[in-house]
Amino acid sequence: MTPEEFYKALAEKGIELNDTQKGQFETYFSELVETNKVMNLTSITEKDQVYLKHFYDSLILDFFDDQLIHGSLSICDVGSGAGFPSIPLKIINPDLQVTIIDSLNKRINFLKGLVEKLDLDNVDLVHGRAEELGQNKQYREKFDLVTARAVASMTVLTELCLPFAQKGGQFIAMKADKADAELQEAKYAIGLLGGKVSQQESFELPNEAGLRNLIFVSKTKETPKKYPRKPGTPSRKPLVKK
Repeated sequence: MTPEEFYKALAEKGIELNDTQKGQFETYFSELVETNKVMNLTSITEKDQVYLKHFYDSLILDFFDDQLIHGSLSICDVGSGAGFPSIPLKIINPDLQVTIIDSLNKRINFLKGLVEKLDLDNVDLVHGRAEELGQNKQYREKFDLVTARAVASMTVLTELCLPFAQKGGQFIAMKADKADAELQEAKYAIGLLGGKVSQQESFELPNEAGLRNLIFVSKTKETPKKYPRKPGTPSRKPLVKK
């Protein structure tokens, strides 16, 4: 997907980029590739692949939630890595209030430089483990939307992410394949942690780049205080029905 194909594909979804936004994506690509030479941020560095599998893939969320394009939602991106999906979402809608959480300080430092070069405001970059920050009153149950594009199972992601969503907010997991099986296993944890599955959507990426599954979880009640558990515990002992 060339940049021009990227602009056209977004326009077909009703998202028209101005020159500033196009420049921001170009700068994002350059910073990502240059930094990746000295720090492992991504295995995807070819320009057409970055625009497709990082930028366009991140913006799939916009296709299903119009508030992400026009609203001023508060978003928490857990385990964002190199800033996906929240930085592309922020470029599209500067009114979003973004908090990015990542456990590796090197990635946070990369994002600080990136946010400055892209001239983005209202982006809070937080170094820490989701398990610990999810117990921090500054972040717990404070966000309209929590998202993750991580490789962890849906059960684990639910415990890491849902505590950040405020009652009435939602958590959206971005998954590739096996989403149905993961969701079945995660339903116990979702209910236990105060959520309810409200929607599931599938989207085929252009150029046969694969299927993406979005799982929408509404936050219907507060998460019990004992969750999330201590760092590492959600992965070692997932919340599954005995």
